[in-house]
Amino acid sequence: MDDHYRNNPNSYQDPQGGSNTYSTFREGGDQGNQDVYYGNNEYPAQDEDAASDATEGHDDDDEIYEGEYQGIPHPDDIGARKKALRVQANYEEQGDRLAERMQDEEQLAHQYEAIIEECGHGRFQWTLFFVAGLALMADGVECFVVGFVMPSAEKDMCMSNANKGMLGLIVYLGMMLGAFMWGGLADKMGRRKCLIIALAINSVFAFISSFVQGYGFFLFFRLISGFGIGGSIPIVYSYFSEFLCREKRGEHLSWLCMFWMIGGIYASSMAWGIIPHYGWGSSMGTSYQFHSWRVFVLVCTLPSISSLIGLIFMPESPRFLLENGKHDEAWMILKQVHDTNMRAKGEPEKVFTVSQIKTLKQDDEFIEIQSSTGTWYQRWLVRIMTVVKQVCQNILSLFSPQFRMNTLFMAVVWFTMAFSYYGLAVWFPDMIKHLQNKEYESKVKVFYRERVEHFTFNFTLENQIHQEGEYFNDKFYKIDLKSVTFEDSLFEECYFEDIRSTDTVFKNCTIVSTVFYNTDLYKHKFIKCKFENSTFLQQKEGCHLDFNEENDILIYLVSFLGSLAVLPGNIISALFMDKIGRIKMIGGSMLISSMCTFFLFFGSSESAIIGWQCLFCGTSVAAWNGIEVITVELYPTSKRATAFGVLNGLCKFAAILGSSIFASFVGITKVMPILLASTALVAGGLLALRLPETREQVLM
Repeated sequence: MDDHYRNNPNSYQDPQGGSNTYSTFREGGDQGNQDVYYGNNEYPAQDEDAASDATEGHDDDDEIYEGEYQGIPHPDDIGARKKALRVQANYEEQGDRLAERMQDEEQLAHQYEAIIEECGHGRFQWTLFFVAGLALMADGVECFVVGFVMPSAEKDMCMSNANKGMLGLIVYLGMMLGAFMWGGLADKMGRRKCLIIALAINSVFAFISSFVQGYGFFLFFRLISGFGIGGSIPIVYSYFSEFLCREKRGEHLSWLCMFWMIGGIYASSMAWGIIPHYGWGSSMGTSYQFHSWRVFVLVCTLPSISSLIGLIFMPESPRFLLENGKHDEAWMILKQVHDTNMRAKGEPEKVFTVSQIKTLKQDDEFIEIQSSTGTWYQRWLVRIMTVVKQVCQNILSLFSPQFRMNTLFMAVVWFTMAFSYYGLAVWFPDMIKHLQNKEYESKVKVFYRERVEHFTFNFTLENQIHQEGEYFNDKFYKIDLKSVTFEDSLFEECYFEDIRSTDTVFKNCTIVSTVFYNTDLYKHKFIKCKFENSTFLQQKEGCHLDFNEENDILIYLVSFLGSLAVLPGNIISALFMDKIGRIKMIGGSMLISSMCTFFLFFGSSESAIIGWQCLFCGTSVAAWNGIEVITVELYPTSKRATAFGVLNGLCKFAAILGSSIFASFVGITKVMPILLASTALVAGGLLALRLPETREQVLM
């Protein structure tokens, strides 16, 4: 028979030529007997008995579907089932695509490893090693610059303790933000491009900061400078690792870590040699001053500028290009690497045998806007928003089931290591200053009820307390008053001229018929004093805060020795990174460093604290090297720089937190800093042992 349902199951053809459309139909077991459900309120005519049987016991208000008595499913149920099937099909399709992509990534990883081995390790990698190393060196210098210039800059910019604290933290804040941003962008825009932009921002703003005079401008430019250099660590390790084969990766990434240490040595040496010469530079009255510390800031931009120049001549990472479907560009760069190394080895005739490299299918193509679409800023806004969306999606993917546990474990290890290291890095020099101050205070000279008449003070008074003294017709002429206190004293017909004072106060003194000419003895230095017929003439202009007159050379020495002590640990970690593995290196180094912190209980002198600092720095550097190597190897190319940026940003947050907390205990107790540091190191070291070992795997 002519079945009207087979050609179009949703349409019924009337024999007279009309047509009716239905929502659904159901065929029974008998081919000749069709049970049809008519939708759209179009039902065939039924006699009263049939209608009564069908609706028997059914109230008008009852909403039970009438067709259920005939075994016909409700249209809503059918729609829900279809939707569920579509969702399930989408999940299966996504799962198939994910499995296919993972298989393609694995094939590409092994093929790329074979290509890098064919290219060899030679002149090209060593050239990139020094160029990337200079970027790391610039990051190390950035961490030391503000701390070294603070004693001198506070005089020129009249910085209070709160201002100094903010300036010390603002660099780490900029580096934290920069690590998040540049790491994410490097996975979308390219390693080389983002590193060039980041270093250019650092160089320009650090250079300008050496010339600005106001505290607010200096703070802003150091913030942006830190934001720029914040991208160096996440990008440099991702960039350099993608030119290394498996056998060389752990060792040479550890050697690369030495440049951070070199940055500390460079900054300490330059500070030691330049800043104490405060007279270096020039000035234009009191409105513009360019002293030696500004020269030091200029010199500290050289590593960043040098790396920036070198990167101009280096290519993009071919692994990144292959990940983004740029096969021909990647092939040309790999051929360049091969030919450069072969020429250096004296084998220029050796041919690059690779002709085809697997390219991954692209899931998210960048949206290109035609030049005729909208205005220029609208087109740029669309591009920027597209990149931001892709970066955010990449960051969220770090917490997907595939990477979640590794990301959480690495976050804890990074945080605990940075919290302890940077916290103690601030605590060590602050403790040395505290011990120096205690020793200085113990040597104070006390003069009680002295009476001086018709005498000229033309020599420096330092670290003295004068109680209930009487001074008649005395002259204080062109002298420095350093840490001098006059208590309950009488000054009558005295004359003060050209006085410079630091930490000097007058308490409960009576000052009669006395003249102060060209001094910095401002009114806040007179506490509960009584003046009778006394005059202040032409007081010195400038900042009204007290500062240390000289920079403490010992602080430069402490930083220099701390950086130099890292050298043995760097060498050992580089030589044994591939032999004992990343996990044992991290866990062992953190646990040994934790034990070293307990020796600080026995450090009651400056030399002892310096010695324990060198020991701590020397043992902890192996953990830093292992952490940076395993971070590179745990994540695939599409997420490597993003993951490194997120974790390094967390590291800088831990540095801010650790330095603030540890500094607050200086002069109060050393038990809490030691317990905090050791506990964090033990927790991070034990957790690191649960990470997967990566030394045998290819770079995904």
